[in-house]
Amino acid sequence: MNNAVGFIGLGVMGKPMALNLVKHSQPLIVHSRSHGPVDDLVAAGAQRASSPAEVARLAHIVITMLPDTSDVERVLSGPNGVMAGLRSGAVVIDMSSISPEATRRLAVQIAERSASMIDAPVSGGEIGAKSGSLSIMVGGDRAVFERVRPVLACMGHSDRIVYIGPSGSGQICKICNQIAIGGALAGVSEALAVAGAAGVDGPRVRQALLGGFAASRVLEVHGERLLTGNFAPGFRAKLYQKDLRIAAETASALGVTVPTTEVVIRLTDALVASGGADLDYAALGTMLPRLER
Repeated sequence: MNNAVGFIGLGVMGKPMALNLVKHSQPLIVHSRSHGPVDDLVAAGAQRASSPAEVARLAHIVITMLPDTSDVERVLSGPNGVMAGLRSGAVVIDMSSISPEATRRLAVQIAERSASMIDAPVSGGEIGAKSGSLSIMVGGDRAVFERVRPVLACMGHSDRIVYIGPSGSGQICKICNQIAIGGALAGVSEALAVAGAAGVDGPRVRQALLGGFAASRVLEVHGERLLTGNFAPGFRAKLYQKDLRIAAETASALGVTVPTTEVVIRLTDALVASGGADLDYAALGTMLPRLER
């Protein structure tokens, strides 16, 4: 299957992303630790692979969508991993959110095998994954990016697929995204907490703010979650915790102080420690009363 795309990692985000490739008539080879999602993709028209190495042997583009840096390292360079079966001229697209440093290291290893790697983390959550409207932030060689852009367009909105720069730049952009969201979410949480403490109608406050300069996607979506208490996961708190850990480590390595993010990290850690690891990360706003004054 010379024009096949491989997809490894069929979790909350990966499965709908892979399904969108099938819907666009893209020949697809799939592999995941859990059998259920693989069965669903095969039923939709994909082909099953027994290992990451087999995916790489069958596909000219290999996409990974995995939870953390160690998972990507294991799948790409571990035993029976992608690099064991990688074809000359192939492209690896890592759409996970992982360490920029690890990304650059893996890209070098893949280049040594006469293949290419781009980092293409996403934003938009499960809703964006299902609708094929994800924002995609791309690092790596620009010519390789242009070559695989049609594949990315099956999963992301064309206006939101942005080339950022050299290898690792996509991961840096994702870090910036998570930092910006965290600051906005903390502000929205505090604003609604003040409204509630004052006995003022929270939904009306949110409605008014959406009409002014405070309007944001965070206020629109997560503000409603905070008001209704609906924290069914679109993006799980434990994954946001991981992203913030990477953000803090990267900022520290760059000598950048991120005091607001440090507060968001405390809120997220408190949420996970209280049993909320699988709630939507918007629930971190409920942890405000637990912060020490």
